[in-house]
Amino acid sequence: MKPYSSLSGIALRCGLALIVLLVNGSVCTASSRSASGKTAEPALAHGSSPLARSGFEYFYNMEYDKAIRDFTLDVQQHPDDPAATNHLLSAVLFKELYRIGALDTELYASDSFLSARQFDVDPKVRERVRQLTDRALALAEKRLRANPNDVDALYERGVAKATRATALGLMDKAWISALRSAIGARRDHERVLELDPNYSDAKMVVGVHYYILGSLSWAIKVAASVVGLSGNRAKGIQYLYEASGAGGENGVNATIALSLFLRREQRYPEAIKLVGGLHTAYPHNFLVALEYPNLLNAAGRGPEAIAAYRKLLEEARSGAYQDPRLEQVSWGLGETLRGQRDFAGAAAAYESVGGFSHVEPELLDRANLAAGEMYDLLQERALAIKKYQQVVATAGDSPRAGLARKYLKQPYHPPKG
Repeated sequence: MKPYSSLSGIALRCGLALIVLLVNGSVCTASSRSASGKTAEPALAHGSSPLARSGFEYFYNMEYDKAIRDFTLDVQQHPDDPAATNHLLSAVLFKELYRIGALDTELYASDSFLSARQFDVDPKVRERVRQLTDRALALAEKRLRANPNDVDALYERGVAKATRATALGLMDKAWISALRSAIGARRDHERVLELDPNYSDAKMVVGVHYYILGSLSWAIKVAASVVGLSGNRAKGIQYLYEASGAGGENGVNATIALSLFLRREQRYPEAIKLVGGLHTAYPHNFLVALEYPNLLNAAGRGPEAIAAYRKLLEEARSGAYQDPRLEQVSWGLGETLRGQRDFAGAAAAYESVGGFSHVEPELLDRANLAAGEMYDLLQERALAIKKYQQVVATAGDSPRAGLARKYLKQPYHPPKG
């Protein structure tokens, strides 16, 4: 058996976390924040031009068109710099991922997204991503041929591989090819740290891999060890704290990955502090703003989360965010109200999901099913039946449709315990 055949189990069992969490680390970009809580400006690790800095400011606030404009100008001024090309590549890729709805972390809650979700990717953007990735890799390789120990070139090659992994996984669903690229990124950045242990930006990818592999089952760890990969959850979090606090280019990504892992570890106060700092530093980043009430709810602070969701809705409607996905806010609000046993309020929040222009069919089905459950709890059987019928009509053979058919026969009752 080839080593990568064994490694396919990693992709299938952990929801391709090696790729998805790299995506999320770059998706919710905001400022980096040190372990002490001090906000750091997003500095470029290898020196930066004014255009690169302004591009990152726009990128972290999800103003992708302006970021692409400045990064494009920066590439024109520095055509031989793989870092400049990588910056433009990230902006082009994540603008498209946000447009197609691929940045909703709810999609990755189970392994079903590996086969169930197909994104309508713009062919021109797919080709542009491929061209930019190839260019970044070629520029890094050129420098490495001249000096195999050029740490900056090694780092940029790893960045390009990690971005290619994201594109292959989410755009093309070429999971095994994506996994190979993700592993290649880790190896490049491990080599960077061998040559320069203080190269903080390289600790982001390595830290993510350490944590994920350290969280997997023993059998999958054995499969990963076949190709020399190991994991350690504590070391992964340590690396991410170090990358986050160093103020380098990758600090923002490390901060987001760190907050995700801290949430998984139920270290909610730390995660809330990090995300709160991100939102303060980049107040126009919608995804960061949404993560804050999500974390409050996960931490059991329901009333605070409800207030935060409602504040976010008000801010978004007043124009504070560019192209906000308000259906995601309404869904989170509904879930939190449900947890507080405000069934009428939850039903209203779920109902409002369908009123937004960007709502994805899967989210709408979930919201309709949940609204039906709330109506059953409120003894509004006719309204519940209407919602279940909508799910049956649109959700095909999905588990949600199966539940809707069940509840059409017998009203929903919450599980005991």
